[in-house]
Amino acid sequence: MFKRSLVKPDGRMLHLYGRTSPPPECDVDGPRGGHGGSHMRWHPLRSEWVVYATHRQTRTFLPPPEYNPLLPSSDPNQPTEVPGCAWDVAVFDNLYPSLSADAGPPPREIVDTTAGVGACEVVVFSRDPQQSLGRLPLAQIELIFDVWADRTAELGQRAEIAYVFPFENRGVEVGVTLHHPHGQIYAYPFVPPIPARELAQTRQYHALHGRTLALELLEAELAADQRILYSGPRAVALVPVCARYAYEVWVTPRVPCPSFLALDAEVRADLARALKTTLLKYDGLWGRPFPYVMACYQAPCDGDLHPETQLRIEFYPPYRMPGRLKYLAGTELGGGVFTAETLPEHKAAELRAVEVTLDDG
Repeated sequence: MFKRSLVKPDGRMLHLYGRTSPPPECDVDGPRGGHGGSHMRWHPLRSEWVVYATHRQTRTFLPPPEYNPLLPSSDPNQPTEVPGCAWDVAVFDNLYPSLSADAGPPPREIVDTTAGVGACEVVVFSRDPQQSLGRLPLAQIELIFDVWADRTAELGQRAEIAYVFPFENRGVEVGVTLHHPHGQIYAYPFVPPIPARELAQTRQYHALHGRTLALELLEAELAADQRILYSGPRAVALVPVCARYAYEVWVTPRVPCPSFLALDAEVRADLARALKTTLLKYDGLWGRPFPYVMACYQAPCDGDLHPETQLRIEFYPPYRMPGRLKYLAGTELGGGVFTAETLPEHKAAELRAVEVTLDDG
């Protein structure tokens, strides 16, 4: 992997990554005007932070193709976020960040408040606006894993950062406002509630049994062989037995690996095959682009080894059947209890039946 870091005229960082050669020196520009402070308020009943970032109300929303801010720049009078020079993956500071290094002082309130300190980055997966993560060459997906590792290392070195969270939202059904293939990275000053709860559970299990809970579950899934979508020498994709969403899939190494920083070449290559298999099966299921939220869970950035933690890429598709969305309502949003209308093994069977070809395209 090759990398070149540049500074935009408004002070935001831009990182260009090349798979086989360094990106060249090039002029960078981009839109301006989205910066703004944010703050966090403590929710005393739920014991969690809520982020308030009012400047995000005016962020870019479903622009026409000719105003795609993630398209490589070609007109100096209408610069986009990424330059027109050669690069394979680009990462830049979000113009409308929920968390930032210069969030500003928080207001005084009746609950604890603090500045919205952290980082929000946009990861452009490809120069081609017609591409998608699942249709990228395997080598490009491997590069994206390397980029996530690089950003985890750099952001995790900041004293204020506790957790680095890469994710992708795909499809208007989950609120996507830009269709160019891209993801985001949030770097939080705390471990978010969901990974924090899982971390507490896996720490307890490791302390009692000396084993990694996620790998124990993976071994049981492999033995059952009901919900496996891809099984390679170093990685697996499966619909978990405890899936909350109908077509939920986990993609994970089958060897101990707490974060993207721990991926070696063999694991990275097989993880790319597992991820691409999943996404091609999604798109092939109903013959259309399949919407989802992709969440990457990894170890916190506290310098510990975290043998209890296992890197996991989870997919949460909003559909439960063709034309029927899974709406989160009273029991899910109010009670925190998911009710599934389908069985994981039935949906796994549907996805298993989708034939895909893992060429390098």
